[in-house]
Amino acid sequence: MATLTIRNLDEGTKAQLRIQAARHGRSMEEEARTILREAIEASQPSAATKQGLGSRIHAHFAPFGGVELELPQRSSQPTPAQFGAEP
Repeated sequence: MATLTIRNLDEGTKAQLRIQAARHGRSMEEEARTILREAIEASQPSAATKQGLGSRIHAHFAPFGGVELELPQRSSQPTPAQFGAEP
């Protein structure tokens, strides 16, 4: 675990931190850790809001409309690759 020292913290902020920590039943140090952790997590996109590349591309171009492509019928079935045998 790392140690962090906060210098020049004004007395009003320190007093408010002490009061908030007491309300939550934590030490001032634990309250400061919680506040920092929540602030960092709030600034990071959550897994639920993260989109993959394809979804982001789709969202970017969706306002322009879509394109319907006709897919041709297959004329033959695909065959598996033959490894080690000469064609």
